[in-house]
Amino acid sequence: MNLKENLLSVYHRKGYEKVPTGFILCPSLENEFKHRYPEAKSYQDHFNFPYRIVVDPGFSWNFENLDMLPDRNTINWHQYYPEGFQYEVKFDGWGIAHESSPNSMHMTKMHHPLKDMSSLVEFRAYPWPDYTKVDFTPIEDKIKEVQKRGLAVFIWFECTIWETAWYLRGMENLMVDMLMEDEKATYLLDLITEKACYRAKIFAKAGADIIGMGDDIGTQETIMFPEEMYRHWLKPRLKKVIDAVKTENPDILISYHSCGYIEPFINDLIEIGVDILNPVQPECMDFKEIHQKYGDRISFNGTIGTQKLMPYGTPEEVQAEVFRNLDIAGKKGGLFCCPTHLLEPEVPWENIEAYIKACHDYMI
Repeated sequence: MNLKENLLSVYHRKGYEKVPTGFILCPSLENEFKHRYPEAKSYQDHFNFPYRIVVDPGFSWNFENLDMLPDRNTINWHQYYPEGFQYEVKFDGWGIAHESSPNSMHMTKMHHPLKDMSSLVEFRAYPWPDYTKVDFTPIEDKIKEVQKRGLAVFIWFECTIWETAWYLRGMENLMVDMLMEDEKATYLLDLITEKACYRAKIFAKAGADIIGMGDDIGTQETIMFPEEMYRHWLKPRLKKVIDAVKTENPDILISYHSCGYIEPFINDLIEIGVDILNPVQPECMDFKEIHQKYGDRISFNGTIGTQKLMPYGTPEEVQAEVFRNLDIAGKKGGLFCCPTHLLEPEVPWENIEAYIKACHDYMI
């Protein structure tokens, strides 16, 4: 099997020939990689990742594909932020402001353009992105280019509904809107869902292998809102987006990301068509327990902690955790064992190498 075929076999729980590897480096660690491997084209190529990420222009942290939305650069976004900014700010395609301070590394402070709006009229007047006017040909070409190399295409489609909505409105405001059955919440969530369905169909038609949806719906210790609230407001809307993909191509895998403790929602996610759960954050959920309950119905991505293990563990502890989790998943696969989130500056390079080596050595 080539790298793509091996990865898809893992996710379909049909066994595998090699343990796939993958992670995302923060800018400082990417610089460390370039220092250590100056001849390498990229860390994805150097470590033989079986996939490449293609970023959805509607992803609300997306700056890579802003040139696909040229009209957004002509809007005076500052009018939606009367409080102003202290430091450098960037506006994403939704008009959400991301402010960087001199010491913020790659993190930013988010500002919410709809937070002070009090009427549906104001919501309707907001300059929403119009993806029907976007030329998706560059993304379609990128998908074909990646697949010609024998690699899988992962569409970064996270912040699918809930996160984009609260980034725009502010979490507290949106929670209140939902609890009050306010028409503004219905309008905002429906609008984001509609636009997500449109883009999802395009990626499905273009032949993407995995569409990585997701919204953080858990906190460190508990779910973010009551189960009935999730099932009323968010579950049916996410199902619409998944159905839009599966109608175009039922073979596409749906990956769903949520940090934190989300065990009460896993059955819901399986029910609406999620194939892969990411990241099964070990500081919040035990992978062995989750796998015993759900491993016959869903596959997993992640399980190697980036809060504790990767930054503060030893290389030996990293290897032991990789071996443990792969043993739990078993010979049929069902787990892409990898770090649960972006690798931050605190992560020692030796632990990254230990992760790669553990994945390689597991099959020996």
